[in-house]
Amino acid sequence: MSLPLSLEFFPTKTPEGAEKLRAARQQLYALKPEFCSVTFGAGGSTQDGTLQAVTEIMAEGCAAAPHLSCIGQSHDSIRERLSAYARAGIRRIVALRGDLPSGYGMGGEFRYASDLVAFVRAETGDHFHIEVAAYPETHPQAKSPMADLEAFAAKVKAGANSGITQYFFNSDAYFRYVNDLLKVGVEVPVVPGIMPITSSTQLLRFSDACGAEIPRWIRMRLQAFGDDTASIKAFGLDVVTDLCDQLRHAGVPGIHFYTMNQAGATLEICKRLGL
Repeated sequence: MSLPLSLEFFPTKTPEGAEKLRAARQQLYALKPEFCSVTFGAGGSTQDGTLQAVTEIMAEGCAAAPHLSCIGQSHDSIRERLSAYARAGIRRIVALRGDLPSGYGMGGEFRYASDLVAFVRAETGDHFHIEVAAYPETHPQAKSPMADLEAFAAKVKAGANSGITQYFFNSDAYFRYVNDLLKVGVEVPVVPGIMPITSSTQLLRFSDACGAEIPRWIRMRLQAFGDDTASIKAFGLDVVTDLCDQLRHAGVPGIHFYTMNQAGATLEICKRLGL
């Protein structure tokens, strides 16, 4: 049973990092991803690296989608970015509110991702397929789960085509979220974002920062493995493969892997799933 896959990468800071990322991408292209997305640092700090990675991916024969975050940006800076993307032949973007660099006030002319989506549509019509972020376990800054659903609905009303979720390890959270969106009249595809588990310290740090829930049984097992990386990786593969299997059997519209610029774990999970 085939399932559309997409992959996320982040721009690297060194020539060695860029070389490793190219090697990882070449391995991952065996999965025939629909597109690869590339993140955009806080306040646009990696915007040139983002565009460079995206143009490389497209030259390698795969569709690519830069992340575009609007916090700390002006209408002019986003307009400039959109025209650079259009000139490069890009047809898909991931529109986000984004984080401010630390020590930075609430600057910029956009407050919410929905403002950015509306601006992109007003400026470029239907040129871009727009993906937006979705939070099955509720955005850490949302006032309530309902307010978070309304925020997603506002992005769709502004013109978003589909959503990609923050990663999660509890499939029920995803299924309930999609059902709740249907109840408020939102019917766009919401693709689950999947984070392979390869390091417990990294996962715990990320999850605390972005509000992704690590179920207690997973957390306890990871902590019990201590520094035993082989056991952490083996356990992580089992847990994440099982999660993807549940999602696939429920008929999700696709799976988006947060690769962390590594090929091994994503390839192994897809191999186990027969993808």
